[in-house]
Amino acid sequence: MKLKILRIMAIIIGLIGTTLFNRFMEGGAVFMSLILVCLLTSIFFTVKSLFNLKKNIEISKKMLKHISDSGTLGLALGVMGSFIGLITAFDALEATGAAEPSILAGGLKVALLSTLFGLFTYSISKLSILILRIIQK
Repeated sequence: MKLKILRIMAIIIGLIGTTLFNRFMEGGAVFMSLILVCLLTSIFFTVKSLFNLKKNIEISKKMLKHISDSGTLGLALGVMGSFIGLITAFDALEATGAAEPSILAGGLKVALLSTLFGLFTYSISKLSILILRIIQK
């Protein structure tokens, strides 16, 4: 019974992981990677701030600025990636001279995926700041 449950869990995790990886690559590897670095940086500074809560509260408070900056940078990169996706879609439209829906949809998908990941990064960093400020008081 346990083996059957583990197999089902592995299949579900594999499907989710594959889907997320595919969306990551569809969103443009360069901008999505930069946004991922911003997300990981925010998480790093959040964990560092949590560890310094009891040892040194001043260092913990300084980490809030780093968390905010990395989240904002992730959002800015997501918006920049969306503009590049839109420009790519319009370039393809201009080159072909016809409004091919698949080409336009591909450029719009790139634009939306990078913006969505940037917003996710920004939201995680702001939520971390909120939780840390509540804990610090």
